[in-house]
Amino acid sequence: MAAIAYLECTRCGQHLSADRPQTVCPKDGGVLYARYDLAGLKKAFSPSQLLGRAATMWRYAEVLPDVEPVSLGEGFTPILRSRDLPAVYIKDEGLNPTGSFKARGLSAAVTMAKAYALKKLAIPSAGNAASACAAYAAAAGLEAHIFMPVDAPRANRVECEAYGAHVNLIRGLISDCARVVAERKAKEGWFDVSTLKEPFRLEGKKTMGYEVAEQLGWRLPQAIIYPTGGGVGLIGMWKAFDEMQQLGWIGSERPRMVVVQSTGCAPIVKAWEEGKSSSQACVNAVTLAAGLRVPKAYGDYLILEILKKSEGAAVAVTDTEIVEALHHWARVEGIFAAPEGAAALAAYRKLRASKFFDPEDSVVLFNTGSGLKYLDVIENEMRRAVPVQGSRQIGGIIGPY
Repeated sequence: MAAIAYLECTRCGQHLSADRPQTVCPKDGGVLYARYDLAGLKKAFSPSQLLGRAATMWRYAEVLPDVEPVSLGEGFTPILRSRDLPAVYIKDEGLNPTGSFKARGLSAAVTMAKAYALKKLAIPSAGNAASACAAYAAAAGLEAHIFMPVDAPRANRVECEAYGAHVNLIRGLISDCARVVAERKAKEGWFDVSTLKEPFRLEGKKTMGYEVAEQLGWRLPQAIIYPTGGGVGLIGMWKAFDEMQQLGWIGSERPRMVVVQSTGCAPIVKAWEEGKSSSQACVNAVTLAAGLRVPKAYGDYLILEILKKSEGAAVAVTDTEIVEALHHWARVEGIFAAPEGAAALAAYRKLRASKFFDPEDSVVLFNTGSGLKYLDVIENEMRRAVPVQGSRQIGGIIGPY
């Protein structure tokens, strides 16, 4: 693994030491990037060295912090060619530990928390990050203090309680949960592992970029569609592409990066359409896709910059379109996706219809989690939309209505 050379502010460029826990830039609150000696690594680290390594995100150890990982086998999820869209691939993050892509970021964040000898972690979450934080904290022997909306998917609450986390249900959105953490963390002695409020969840998420490149034979796709709440994965993948170019593994080509959000909470889409460099908080955010119900992403300025640099796009889809896409993937692809992941298919359809994509363009759609995490949400939507396709119990037999 690599020693971290320094932490760099993405706003002012200030360098900070990684020898102690850091949050955001003390000057301007900018997101911090972990930086490594890539020029030195280039001479000793090549793609051929990955052959035979464990199929986890830690196979890329040379570009991750030089500490003992807290791992549950996260990463290296399959990238599947679509059965009805030949140029489309589905990166199925639902096969991670705890059932979502959040496992990557929390594995890295908890790994560093343990290395820094921290004892208590706090996280505001729409659901899946809470589950991942609770699981990895349990594996590391750390306390996890979870703050999630009272209407978060039931599976997340049950998981967190099973892992022994301290669960706090808040009336409101993830932004309200974050406010409570911010108000109490100093008094309680918690280290805040909120989205982009520390540097290492990003390091875990960036491995998705390395995997896409490796799994496609070190040729990047023409586009990536990414369901975006906080946007850490999109930012992380962009960082990974830059690192791989510095290592000499890829050239200067980049995918067009596409953000998909729900029409009920689309601050990035609105900012993109208005040509702004940051977003305004969405008021009265409502969507069945809990992970997309983020009123304002802390790293919005980075997301919008990436969209501009990559000549990408930002698309909003309705909950109805999300549910239909979820059913389609389940019945055609055999993938039971999270609502957030299904939003990627809905966005692809819109971009094909608008001629943003040609049929032959290679596009990776990210399914960010398993539908099993949303059984209560999905069942409610299915009953509302198609009540006759439920089931009922007749004596000892369960059959269709």
